[in-house]
Amino acid sequence: MSRFPQGAPSTGGSAGRRPAEGSAAASRFPVGHPPGSPGAPAGSGGQPGPNGRPAPGSQPGPGAASETRRPPRGPGSGPAFARPVEKAKDFRGTLKRLIAYMGPQKWTILIATTFAVLSTLMNAFTPRVMGRATTAVYNGVMRKLAGEPGPWIDFQAVGRILAMLAALYVVSSVFVFVQQITMARVAQRTVYDMRKRVQAKLARLPLKYFDSRPHGEILSRITNDIDTVSGTLQESLSRAMSSLISFVSVLAMMVSISPVMTLITLATMPLSVVITRQVTMRSQRYFAGQQRALGQLNGHVEEMYTGHRIIKAFGREKASIERFKEINEELTSFGWRAQFVSGIMMPLMALVNNMGYVGVCVVGALFVARKTLEIGDVQAFMTYSRQLTQPIVQVASIANIIQSTVAAAERVFEILDEEEEQPDPEDAAFVEEPQGEVKMEHVRFGYSPDAILMHDLSIDVKPGQTIAIVGPTGAGKTTLVNLLMRFYDVQGGRITIDGVDIRDMKRGHLRSLFGMVLQDAWLFSGTIRENIAYGKPGATEQEIVRAAKMALADRFIRTLPDGYDTVLKEDASNLSQGQMQLLTIARAVLADPAILILDEATSSVDTRTEVQIQRAMKNLMRGRTSFVIAHRLSTIRDADLILVMDNGTIVEQGTHRDLLAKKGFYAELYYSQFVGSNAAAG
Repeated sequence: MSRFPQGAPSTGGSAGRRPAEGSAAASRFPVGHPPGSPGAPAGSGGQPGPNGRPAPGSQPGPGAASETRRPPRGPGSGPAFARPVEKAKDFRGTLKRLIAYMGPQKWTILIATTFAVLSTLMNAFTPRVMGRATTAVYNGVMRKLAGEPGPWIDFQAVGRILAMLAALYVVSSVFVFVQQITMARVAQRTVYDMRKRVQAKLARLPLKYFDSRPHGEILSRITNDIDTVSGTLQESLSRAMSSLISFVSVLAMMVSISPVMTLITLATMPLSVVITRQVTMRSQRYFAGQQRALGQLNGHVEEMYTGHRIIKAFGREKASIERFKEINEELTSFGWRAQFVSGIMMPLMALVNNMGYVGVCVVGALFVARKTLEIGDVQAFMTYSRQLTQPIVQVASIANIIQSTVAAAERVFEILDEEEEQPDPEDAAFVEEPQGEVKMEHVRFGYSPDAILMHDLSIDVKPGQTIAIVGPTGAGKTTLVNLLMRFYDVQGGRITIDGVDIRDMKRGHLRSLFGMVLQDAWLFSGTIRENIAYGKPGATEQEIVRAAKMALADRFIRTLPDGYDTVLKEDASNLSQGQMQLLTIARAVLADPAILILDEATSSVDTRTEVQIQRAMKNLMRGRTSFVIAHRLSTIRDADLILVMDNGTIVEQGTHRDLLAKKGFYAELYYSQFVGSNAAAG
């Protein structure tokens, strides 16, 4: 729900209703151009922006990540063994690790294996038993033709054989059912443990992990990839187990009937393997092209849908349609070729298998004529020869499924192997009664060791002061906040709160001292009461209402049909932007932090609402140390101290009047906004 790995500070808002930086809506690019590839829009691959940080908007959304990795397949995408497969970088190592994850389920796996062996052996015996019934009927018919006195057919014996056959089928089906539900338990328990570990790991990862990677990629790993493991693990384990046992048992039964006919059957298998390999290699190229074209088509349609106003405004409808036709024709061409080549597979395999059947029939007929084999044995052998190819085809498709499973598991394991935040000190310091005094002493910091942004930063903030932080984009304003809340650790110097080094505190305690009201109000699905109480679990009704009144939110809340019990939609679309910001202010008031961080919370509302929010802000800031990240300099004229930042360091500091009198960088920024506003108004 939040970008903060250790949980958001108890008071603040984060991403809001509008598309946040890094969301799918904020980073649209054609799926055919993965981030960082030629043709992808600038900044689409998590490339560093100013100050070495990832550029805003550089994180593709979840949809982008998943579509780039696995474009959706439509009907007729070909057999599983013919489609291109994503392979793991370390297949053996990842497979061993995945098997180790199933270690706690070893007894359950043993039970499933036992039932798989029993059911397969029973299935292997059924053709032989059926052959006995055929032999009994055949011998009776031959006795009748020979003129022997009846009865010719022993129907009691045939009935016993058929009863045994039915019992084998029923018991085998029960064993298969037990094996399936047992393997389902193994797969689900394994994935459950994986999800639990990933969730715990995300809470221990530093913020730089999330800042340096596309958000969509992270979401895809913890949702799509785990779902892939969940969906394919059971299928691949069950089918691999059954196919291996089935192949061995069927082959053994064939040899027991006739080694000669077994050799004839096996002689056709190398040709089948060659055909499968050649067709698969060709079809995979076409399926890869089909997926690539489908991704480009999806990306083009998405762009046309989201930007239809611009397209109409510039009269580019015809060009858009022509581009669609071009991609659609390419998709159709690849799709037809892929289906044509993969469609050759089954007819060729049937031809080769039928050649083997003809050979088996001829040799079997000779053996029956010489009375070295019974007619029922030949019938059973024909059934076995057809069954022998099924495990081979299954193994071919299982191999691709296992490749996908291991590749998905590898991406999940990469998250689990990431370097974690340094653990909190065991003898952590605790600020009993926080006053809000903040000092930064000779701070040195950079997002990478070879790109230092802050070389010798020092500030001294007294309790209750309002500190405005201003500067151009990329100046380091957000970096300063990240350091204060220890989302990043300084590389030199120290930061103290009420004289205590923040590295000596537990992160949870440190962040509980801060309240945040950001530009985009962050609310979750739930009631208004639950959203306000998010910063203080267990708050009473009176405390919640009092906080709402101080934030000037109580009036509009009571006008809603359900009042404080109004359920917010997932994107809080049933509230205005101003109402959402008032709720985040109420949340901060309820948590009662010693230090506030405000990020221009009035930049996206109308003038009347802005006045109301400013009043609520003053109520919130009263008696608290406040850091205000300002984008409109007219809003921070009354600040006790203004820090002017550029290139990661403070270049000027002082009051509004003092800085204007200096006629330096701040004055240049201030007058440029003033002149720009007048020009826009004119």
